[in-house]
Amino acid sequence: MTDVTTRRLDLAGTRGFATPGAGPARRRALAEFGSSWLQDVWRGACGGRRHAGVALAAVGSLARGDGGPLSDFDLVLVHHPRGLAGPEVAAFADRLWYPIWDAGVRLDHSVRTVAECRAVASEDLSAAMGLLDLTHIAGDVDVVNAARSTVAHDWRANARTRLSEIHEAVSARHARQGDLAHLIEPDLKEAHGGLRDMTVLRALTEAWLTDRPHGAVDEAYERILDVRDAIHVVTGRGRDRLTRDDQDACAALLGHPDADELLTELSGAARTIAYAADSTLRRALQSQRARTLRVGPRRPQLVPLGYGLYRHDGEAVLGPSADLASDPVIPLRAALVAARNGIPLSPATLQNLGAHAPKLPEPWPEVARGVFADLLATGPGVVAVWEGLDLAGVVERWIPEWAAVRSRPQRNAVHRHTVDRHLVETVVSASGMVRDVARPDLLVLAAVLHDIGKVPGAIDHSHEGADIAERILRRIGVDEADREIVGRLVREHLTLVDLATRRDPEDPATIETLSEAVGGSVMTLDLLRALTEADASAAGPKAWSDWRAGLVHRLYQACRQALVAANGADRPRAVEPLEPLPLAKDVIEKVAVGEAHVSVVSLGGAHRIDIIDRDRAGLFADTAGLLAAHGFVVRSATVRTLDGLAVNEWWVDSPSGENPLPEIIARDLTRVGAGDRAPLGRLQRRKAARPVRSPGSGSPDSTRAMVISSASDSATVIEVRATDRAGLLQDIGITLARASLAVRSAHIATYAGQTLDTFYVTELGGSRLAPARAAQAVAMIIDTCDGA
Repeated sequence: MTDVTTRRLDLAGTRGFATPGAGPARRRALAEFGSSWLQDVWRGACGGRRHAGVALAAVGSLARGDGGPLSDFDLVLVHHPRGLAGPEVAAFADRLWYPIWDAGVRLDHSVRTVAECRAVASEDLSAAMGLLDLTHIAGDVDVVNAARSTVAHDWRANARTRLSEIHEAVSARHARQGDLAHLIEPDLKEAHGGLRDMTVLRALTEAWLTDRPHGAVDEAYERILDVRDAIHVVTGRGRDRLTRDDQDACAALLGHPDADELLTELSGAARTIAYAADSTLRRALQSQRARTLRVGPRRPQLVPLGYGLYRHDGEAVLGPSADLASDPVIPLRAALVAARNGIPLSPATLQNLGAHAPKLPEPWPEVARGVFADLLATGPGVVAVWEGLDLAGVVERWIPEWAAVRSRPQRNAVHRHTVDRHLVETVVSASGMVRDVARPDLLVLAAVLHDIGKVPGAIDHSHEGADIAERILRRIGVDEADREIVGRLVREHLTLVDLATRRDPEDPATIETLSEAVGGSVMTLDLLRALTEADASAAGPKAWSDWRAGLVHRLYQACRQALVAANGADRPRAVEPLEPLPLAKDVIEKVAVGEAHVSVVSLGGAHRIDIIDRDRAGLFADTAGLLAAHGFVVRSATVRTLDGLAVNEWWVDSPSGENPLPEIIARDLTRVGAGDRAPLGRLQRRKAARPVRSPGSGSPDSTRAMVISSASDSATVIEVRATDRAGLLQDIGITLARASLAVRSAHIATYAGQTLDTFYVTELGGSRLAPARAAQAVAMIIDTCDGA
């Protein structure tokens, strides 16, 4: 170890390393020593001569004064062309660089004129942002000032045209390095929320495009720098990655009782910087769009997204009609809208939601549970939205137990994320398998809760988590039967993969153990298989290999076959026959003269619409289409035909916030029944604008439909699973009418954005369908749902 390295480590020291204020003072001392030593090197290279028009300058951490004990020196020898000649400059540079190398200091160096600094900054984005920090060390200060001012002027003049380049570079780096806040072995410099993002923030501010947040962001930056300094001292190397091997020593040096507390604090700091970097970059991009020339005054471009939310400059914002004080479901709906559209909630909206939205009642209303499941099933869009809500304190308001796993590290080589991020990533993985299970809502609930038991002091996180999940689900209002299933999934979420990899998957004893774990239920087994894959995939490539997936599949198939043979395939089905409902005399008389009867009951943000009308071909399709045309989203429905009357119950949600008006629905339904299709016009225009998918494409959205042969003795039962969308039920109804089939009853349910619809159909004469006719109906439904 050279004298220079020893001196730098001595300046860093170990005593008082964690004392408040020690970090900035330490880094100032290191910067002063580095500058002073380089000035000595400069004087040695000059040999007593004065070189006009030549200077030594620093960029990077040395220029900013925030370098670590063993950080690189990034140096630039700046000169005027009319100063030293080319060979003289090269020889002089060698006299500078070799003593630095001989001292064991890592060096990144370059030799440039002022014009070359300007040219490289215009071509290389990273070099441009680095040269913004160009700081004089020794020599002619004027040449350094000229280079810096020229680069800064060009940066401000061209920054708007380079914004897309900055955005692409930052996005690519984040995708490559991951989120510092949620990684177990993070790169403190390059990861999302790391030191490099602070450089981007400074560069955006230097361009006069936007201001950046201070206060908490600056404190977070200092905390990450402290961890970086500790890595240098502990390892004796200028590293930026915090590996598992060094975490305990770094924690001790920084005064933490253990590595978990160190990683938790580091995660919190990184989340603060990541959020600031993302929102500041969005502000800069918005300012660029705002300067686009327009004719006339500039007005906000607000695109309605539903539930009082609007798209504005790439963010979801609350509109003026949103009533936070009276609607506790608004944060859930706002999150769902943003996640489905793949955009973040704006900072102002997050602040409003966190500060003013009331707490949900306990238990949650049914509409809140439905929206929560839909949010969890949105896929990758939920990650950024959940993160913003968590920083705003909204997630903890929904699930107070979330605080115990937030930013909590996992000292396990299999995992790549903190506990909270792993739970969200598992939800994302599970959202791709919602079509494989009968109850996707239970799958995503289990995914977001399966590791909720990884709290301090937990001995068995699976059993601990099942107890915590029970409390959460009870508060949310999940019924007892569903709580039992989700609790079982949380408790047994490791059972399938453990049995598959440690036991013979074809041994009857192994199959029996797994059967007992799922309570003998085929549906629970299907859910456990999906949760197992989602959990392992989210953990990382070490947890889910082709070999492991093959073993899991073998055991799953063997157990499923045994359960089906013993009990049949359990599935949620409507019970037939349905009992007649008592109808008032005036209602019967009204329907008899050709008028539909409609009544509406609003409860907890949802609306139940009861519709009674004379049965006719296409009534189901017309009713579903009319509700969609009015902007309502069908959550569930029970449709039945009794003695020539259609007696139907629809549960709907209203993204527009408008309450259903029974007289308008009745009027429009009567008009449609008389052949006037005008009330359906708005829906038809939306459907016409929808992109058409190829049937049977094998995409994740492909519909699954099947005949349930044992479900009824008097009707053919067709079960349909598809991604919910506006007009889907109308399309299915039209298809059944086109096939000349009568819908005796229909049982509509929507779970986590997926429909599970069961139709009891007959021939027009009332008989069951022949096998060929049933197969034809199934094929027609699939083609219709998939957009053919």
